[in-house]
Amino acid sequence: MDSKEIFRKVRKIEIKTRGLSSQIFSGHYHSSFKGKGIAFSEVREYHYGDDIRSIDWNVTARFNHPYIKIFEEERELTVMLLIDVSGSNEFGTRQQLKEEQMTEIAAVLAFSAIQNNDKVGVIFFSDRVEKFIPPKKGSSHILRIIRELIDFRPVSQKTRVSEALRFLTNALKKRSTAFLISDFWDGNFEDSLKIASAKHDLVALRIFDIRETELPNMGLVRFFNKETGKRMWVDSGSRLVRQNFQKHWRDHDLFLNNLFVRNGVDYATIRTDEDYVHPLVNLFKRREARF
Repeated sequence: MDSKEIFRKVRKIEIKTRGLSSQIFSGHYHSSFKGKGIAFSEVREYHYGDDIRSIDWNVTARFNHPYIKIFEEERELTVMLLIDVSGSNEFGTRQQLKEEQMTEIAAVLAFSAIQNNDKVGVIFFSDRVEKFIPPKKGSSHILRIIRELIDFRPVSQKTRVSEALRFLTNALKKRSTAFLISDFWDGNFEDSLKIASAKHDLVALRIFDIRETELPNMGLVRFFNKETGKRMWVDSGSRLVRQNFQKHWRDHDLFLNNLFVRNGVDYATIRTDEDYVHPLVNLFKRREARF
């Protein structure tokens, strides 16, 4: 993809997602994702009725008059976007590919973060950490992230969610809000999920295509697995084949739901042919209700 095409796509995504983050998500985002706690702001003279536990005894002794400490919410967050760039995301049968949906969602979250003066960083992962962009503030940083999302080409096509979670746990010493954006065609990451979710506020966003949930009757079809590089013929005309295909989806869906609930990870599923605004707003509202 040449530089002009990349710029055009960046600009298109920026216009759409910046508007959404301003109009819809900014309020929900602010109240759904809290800062690191309460931070010291200033001291002022003691007034009748103030909590005596807030008295700053050092300042009081210096001026021979009572002063108290004023605290306020420490709002600034570090937001990490863990984005699956494996081969299975180059799939989509309706409006867009999974990777295109992920790009838009990541951009909306990034713009929502900078509007709240938060830092944003990115981890691109396959079965390894492909690239790490350290957290920073500012629109130019977000545009760099969007450019990377559009033009990034991974070394590996495979998926290993645990690698991204381990890197997050080791690389970021302070607590962050981390959005794990993937199709989650992986089943061996509970240990790393448990550790990461204990240290960080972890949110899982599963992107999927309707054709991953059921197989239509199309006769004999040749399938290509981008992650393994293997091709195979599938008889979609067989009712048993279609039932097994659907059962595989349901079993994996149940496994992921139980996994996230068991580890206290907020979770939303988003289809490539549906608007992602509704499931994201619902996710934010569920979090707001808990605070």
